[in-house]
Amino acid sequence: MILSTCGLKCDECEFYNKTCSGCRNVMGATFWAIEMMPAKVCPLYDCAVNQRGHKDCGECAELPCATFLQMKDPATSDEEHQRMIGIRVDLLRATAN
Repeated sequence: MILSTCGLKCDECEFYNKTCSGCRNVMGATFWAIEMMPAKVCPLYDCAVNQRGHKDCGECAELPCATFLQMKDPATSDEEHQRMIGIRVDLLRATAN
């Protein structure tokens, strides 16, 4: 399993090895961040890795923070978003040790 900084399973993503090689490989400058974010970097990667020096969000005591909760894929429903937050947080906490 290849886990992103925010707990997504890269190897299960439709974009992995197509338009994305994983946030760790591109230092947070994923294709969608380049297109949509003012800083051209995923805000979760920037916060966890660049600003706080963590390997991922799982090492942060604030998980899930406001940014984590607000970063929603527009293609998912609110219910799916909430469900996925729980899964991602569990994965991140499990790998933080």
